[in-house]
Amino acid sequence: MRSARILMATLLAACVSTAGHAADDRAHIKTVVDAAVQPMMEKYNIPGMAVGVTANGKSYTFDYGVVSRETKKPVTPTTMFELGSISKTFTVTLASLAEVNGQLSLSDKTSKYLPSMRGTPFGDVSLMNLGTHTAGGFPLQIPDDVKTNDQLMTYFEKWKPVYKAGAARTYANPSIGMLGVITARAINKDFAAAMEGQIFPGLGLTGTFIHVPDARMADYAQGYTRADVQARMREAILSTEAYGVKSTATDMIRVVNANMNMVKLDAKLQQAITNTHTGYFKVGAMTQDMIWEQYAW
Repeated sequence: MRSARILMATLLAACVSTAGHAADDRAHIKTVVDAAVQPMMEKYNIPGMAVGVTANGKSYTFDYGVVSRETKKPVTPTTMFELGSISKTFTVTLASLAEVNGQLSLSDKTSKYLPSMRGTPFGDVSLMNLGTHTAGGFPLQIPDDVKTNDQLMTYFEKWKPVYKAGAARTYANPSIGMLGVITARAINKDFAAAMEGQIFPGLGLTGTFIHVPDARMADYAQGYTRADVQARMREAILSTEAYGVKSTATDMIRVVNANMNMVKLDAKLQQAITNTHTGYFKVGAMTQDMIWEQYAW
């Protein structure tokens, strides 16, 4: 999906400009962004794109192209794109906030919240292992034949680790997905409801959803395959928890700023975000935080 490229561009633009771009003039910044974005859109045949930039404490968004080739509606500040795995940063924020609120401990074993896992390898995995991709080796995705919650629990009951928990980092959707499931159980709320009712409003987001309301569907950017066939995120087991968020560039540049301590938030939410930036596992030049990754400047 091209929406993933869009969000990467959003985050890259934010980080680069914040670090080294002294200009505070929107017209000048737009010239720089245009020069980066327009050739990329042409090269990859991207129908629409939105970019967020923060420079010298001020945020800007720039919109390009159309929401859909079919409707020709232009991209605007209210256009929502699928975030893909950037959604995981919200999932760990919810888990971290639950810990700050005393509703769970990330050092807890999964079996504390999933009694059926007692006596299984998965039951001995900590919530922090789930949040740092160090549970012991999962495939990237849950197998296609796992389609119900009962089948999901059976899958984890029978799961055999490749590594000892905490010994290796293996990027995978099942681990972060289950962290979302367990967090929702610990706080006694539906996962999507907790995100849309607590995390997104707490961050001051107005155009970010897991379930896009009918009234906002016209703002939901249409994705396309390389062959220009319409495509959107396919609902699947753990998709909501692992990669289900849709958002605007306006909201996402605010999220970037919040993660850089540039937005005034509730103290507990800010502490939860800060805790997700703590390094837990070293992988070559990278330090694995809770989903976030650190690299030497």
